[in-house]
Amino acid sequence: MEGNMFTNTHILSWLKYFSENTDIDLEHVKILDITRKNKNLIPTVEAHRCVLVFTEAGHKDIFYKMWDVGLGECEVIYNEGSDPVGEIKRNKVSEMIDRGINASAGMIVLNPNARSTVKFGMDNRKFASGSVKYVGSEIRSILLSKMQIDESRNLCVISGESIAVEAAMMCGEGTVIAVEYRESDRETLEENLNRFGLQNVTIVDHVGKDTMEALPVPDVTMLVASASLEQELEYLTGINPDMEFVIYTLDFKVAASMRDILARYGMSDVNIIQIAVSRLTSKNVFENQPAPWIITASAER
Repeated sequence: MEGNMFTNTHILSWLKYFSENTDIDLEHVKILDITRKNKNLIPTVEAHRCVLVFTEAGHKDIFYKMWDVGLGECEVIYNEGSDPVGEIKRNKVSEMIDRGINASAGMIVLNPNARSTVKFGMDNRKFASGSVKYVGSEIRSILLSKMQIDESRNLCVISGESIAVEAAMMCGEGTVIAVEYRESDRETLEENLNRFGLQNVTIVDHVGKDTMEALPVPDVTMLVASASLEQELEYLTGINPDMEFVIYTLDFKVAASMRDILARYGMSDVNIIQIAVSRLTSKNVFENQPAPWIITASAER
């Protein structure tokens, strides 16, 4: 625990304080220390009814960000100061948007509308507008499902901005390396990370030793096929021969060549599908969406 602001002793003292001063059943409380690197507050609150949050001073807009993504009805239980003593206060997030955190302390966030299932395929209108043309939410849901994300996996997402955002929400104990080649796309991604309060994403401008050597080795990579595909595959399979890949392309020729390309990098377990989505318009006409090929691949086990 050396180097952590909140040790086991601190955590237990705050649990005792809230247990003695509230009627909340702490049996199923989710403990989240956002003073540590890569911890995401907003997705955790969205997924849990009761979260004990440990935070340091200086988060000026923490409650505004929660309110901005629809968590205004959540209730915050807290006290004044850095120690678990004194009067308990309770306010809704919507009543606290003009205040920040001015002391390192614990607080409980209650979310009566917490979801108990994984959320796939956010509405594109929730993302920041900007340079990025987002893939449809239905296709994104399938891509995320194919990535088989769990809480602790490390992921790499190449040219898939909205995929990186949703993946980061799901892997709260892992990290996401987001590779964006264009500066404008990196700026849009930064805006999305700030909007959703995501701390577990590292943005780099290309795949290579100079940008990724010091970062966690990914377990899964999702990428949009491009001219740099083989360069990306060579580096990524070099650092993790067992890496799993999910590849997106709208180009039939690329999809048809993927078995041969992937075989050169030791991957024989390859599956290729095409997804078609039609959407009913306001004129009661079905409009076809782009129909990508999705390739999943890994080394034969």
